[in-house]
Amino acid sequence: MNTGKEKRFSRELAIDQLKADLISELPPNAQVSKVVFEGPFVVIYSLNPTVLMENGDIVKSLAKSLRKRIVIRSDVSVRRAKDEAAARILEIVPENAEITNVLFDDELGEVVIEAKKPGAVIGRSGTTLREIARDISWRPRVVRSPPIQSHLINSIRKTLTNKSEVRKHALLNIGKRIHRPKVIEDDYIRLTGLGGFSEVGRSCMLLETVETKILIDCGINVGSREPNQMFPHFNASEFDIADIDAVLITHAHLDHSGLLPFLFKWGYRGPVYANDATLSLMTLLQKDYIEVAGRENKLVPYSQRDIKRMILHTIARRYGEVTDLSNDVRLTMTPAGHILGSSIMHMHIGDGKYNIAIANDFKARRSRLLDRANTKFPRLEAMIMESTYGGPRDIMPKRNDAEIQLVKIINQTVRRGGKVLIPSLAVGRPQELMVVLTNYYRKRQLVDVPIYLDGLIAEATAIHSCHPEYLSSYLQDQIFNEGHNPFLSEIFQTVDNQSERQSILTGKPVVIMATSGMLTGGNSVEYFKELATDPRNSIVFVSYQAEGTLGRRIASGVKEIRSIEDGRMKMLPVKMEIHQVDGFSGHSDKNEIMNYFRELSPKPERIVLIHGQRKNSQSLAQALSKRFHVKVDVPQNLETLRFN
Repeated sequence: MNTGKEKRFSRELAIDQLKADLISELPPNAQVSKVVFEGPFVVIYSLNPTVLMENGDIVKSLAKSLRKRIVIRSDVSVRRAKDEAAARILEIVPENAEITNVLFDDELGEVVIEAKKPGAVIGRSGTTLREIARDISWRPRVVRSPPIQSHLINSIRKTLTNKSEVRKHALLNIGKRIHRPKVIEDDYIRLTGLGGFSEVGRSCMLLETVETKILIDCGINVGSREPNQMFPHFNASEFDIADIDAVLITHAHLDHSGLLPFLFKWGYRGPVYANDATLSLMTLLQKDYIEVAGRENKLVPYSQRDIKRMILHTIARRYGEVTDLSNDVRLTMTPAGHILGSSIMHMHIGDGKYNIAIANDFKARRSRLLDRANTKFPRLEAMIMESTYGGPRDIMPKRNDAEIQLVKIINQTVRRGGKVLIPSLAVGRPQELMVVLTNYYRKRQLVDVPIYLDGLIAEATAIHSCHPEYLSSYLQDQIFNEGHNPFLSEIFQTVDNQSERQSILTGKPVVIMATSGMLTGGNSVEYFKELATDPRNSIVFVSYQAEGTLGRRIASGVKEIRSIEDGRMKMLPVKMEIHQVDGFSGHSDKNEIMNYFRELSPKPERIVLIHGQRKNSQSLAQALSKRFHVKVDVPQNLETLRFN
């Protein structure tokens, strides 16, 4: 009988053999000092890295034959001193790059170059970057300086640099697990719903092969106060945190990422895969979530320390990059069009025997902020996708009609001396509205009125400004070719403190965008209570209002609400105008989902509908099955499906 110790020894021998084979294929004058696995990457440390950098075909050929991503780093003994290296970078890079910071990571042998114009640091076809690497023998990595100051992005970059030793240790442990040899030859694939199946909220699912267990999303139901409805079903027999090989986060909204740090509190030390925009946004939302929960005496499921552990274990990947999650699953992220960084997760399982794409919130129509969701995949046997607006009457107005309606409401409210409150999630909807309102203001179709951003919206907008590569081609053209960045428009002002809020409430007509979007907490609730009794004012809902939230009650036409003031309860009359403008949703409606499936290439043989109330999911399932003659499942939480 093969013991656990013998199995581990066998795996280590196989890994050592792989390293030996790799070294034998490299030129002797490269002087390879060591080969290690850091997360999904094979990292070659060399005393003469220039040989490998200037003979890129050797490395490419080796990567292709091994089917692994190879990274070249210099041995610590040949790296230039940091002060000399920093000086040389400033000499090599043209001044118009506007370098704002240079950070060295001793453990990974990387130098992070922060610049306002990253393209100028990279150079044409990467020539400047290669010159830097040859000259200083540090591996250069270029990041964008936020056009709008972002405390969150600075904090994340500082954490990754200051805790590089911890991160390196984590990557090495993750690498051993990823690159272990395959033990069992089998091809079963199972999917279990732990949250977000036949419901909206706490999205979480477990994908299993015989070798691998992957958690996709780890959300929280922010509209619920009951733990058994707030959190995913981690008590399911299929779930064991010690067996999880990887966690994938499709996007940053709390119903998809809000409980992720709790896994690290619970002892998880494996990798999290998300792109860099999602890492920044989910960190922002998680920090705010526990701060608000603590302030309101609600359950606080994790700490700031757990968020920091999450950051150190997150491996940021960009659209189109192929990444080994294990020895039998590969991941490629593609655009989902829902919010900044939102991704459709395409998984290539068992050497391509089965391919699954997970579109856990996507937008099939282009918006001003983002391009539409990807429809082209190399192979696709099954598609797991949302059905939030899959009901027979879930048909949204055209985006242009929604824009005109919103501008009309603002103009009418301001002209009668009122104020407009737009409760919003911090991420996605307000940035879309900023682009829209700037456009109408420039065309002189929007009244000249200040627009105040309160809560997390300003910081989330700063993160958007730092990642233009994820924005729509329309917006990139405005920023880079026309020199117009709507996030920097003069009409937007940030609210920083309570005295400013009071001044806004007692002053002239304004537009206020404030969190939270469902009036479940945050500054939007305080604004609402102050503005609700004046019929000149308006509240505009631009996002989904979940059952049980104050937003849902107000949108449904409630005429008065209970309010506690000075420790006493009183009834607050709601006299302000109430508007619902649906066309700005980051989700696809029924028609868009049907058209999306029609354009999918290749067509999957099976669909699994999630993230929707059961009646909506079933309605959409019937429509898809009837039109496209495809097998459609509508599972509930704790159900397990088997593929292939």
